[in-house]
Amino acid sequence: MPERYTAGARALQDRFDTRRLADRLHERFVEHPRLGASEKALVERLPFFFLATADAAGRPQCSFKGGAPGFVRVLGESELCFPSYDGNGMFLSLGNLAENPQVGLLFCDFFGERPTRLRVSGVASVDLDDPLTVTYPGAQLVVRVRVTAAFPNCPRYLPRMEVVEPSRFVPVPDGSAPVPDWKRAPWACDVLPAADPARRE
Repeated sequence: MPERYTAGARALQDRFDTRRLADRLHERFVEHPRLGASEKALVERLPFFFLATADAAGRPQCSFKGGAPGFVRVLGESELCFPSYDGNGMFLSLGNLAENPQVGLLFCDFFGERPTRLRVSGVASVDLDDPLTVTYPGAQLVVRVRVTAAFPNCPRYLPRMEVVEPSRFVPVPDGSAPVPDWKRAPWACDVLPAADPARRE
């Protein structure tokens, strides 16, 4: 069995007597570099996921990525993609990809009878001329992820939830979206990008 666990993980497993359990979980739910039919269905029905990145120095970022269900697309058993919509312009997570393309994606389904959780690790890439960008109305760019490991994760602590209202800021088919109030604030309105819709108000 390839060594999946770091020395730090092994030390804690030994401290809490979970090494045997950890090895059994690795044997039974071994990571694989592809997305099966059930994983594809999960990824493509959710309206959000959590993205983990780190810069060249290892400083982490964790961000929420949201859209309409289906905004994450599985392009093949070892590739998925998602759009980057207008945000705060800092590009903290996506900026990390230029230095360190290793990413972690966490998909949580809080809404079904049985909550589900899926971890995906991969290598991300961004092509500013990616032809997929135009297939996402309102997207600034598209991130592709080559899957290196996909594995289910224990959903024991996931609460069951319901969507009260989808985000009204997800772009509609013509690419438009409402202007968030913070862009109208005096501290922000004079430094917005020249093409920002808020400048037309």
